[in-house]
Amino acid sequence: MEAKHSLAKSFFFALNGLKTAAVKGRNFRIQIILGAIAILLAVIFQISVFEWLVLTLIIACVLILELINTAIEEIVNMVSPEIQERARIAKDVSAAAVLVAAIASVFIGIFLFLPKFLG
Repeated sequence: MEAKHSLAKSFFFALNGLKTAAVKGRNFRIQIILGAIAILLAVIFQISVFEWLVLTLIIACVLILELINTAIEEIVNMVSPEIQERARIAKDVSAAAVLVAAIASVFIGIFLFLPKFLG
């Protein structure tokens, strides 16, 4: 399969998508802020390499799922502007995926940082 765009143009499109998500997506902005706070705590507490790996992966998972959720919601809104049960299910399930990752991130944050706060 031949690429339609140069690699630089593809990166531009991806960065534009991140910008759009950050500007229009309240939840994405909240998740970016919480991820930045977690990174700041990690620097302050000088977490281990393994802990950095876990933290990086969960932050990325939450952000990736939020981006996918936003894309699904936009597509559903485009093809089904009226409320339909199947459209609602698609949107609810994609939002649930973000929720599961967000809950996991809270537990990971507790496991990583609570002992450091207490110790």
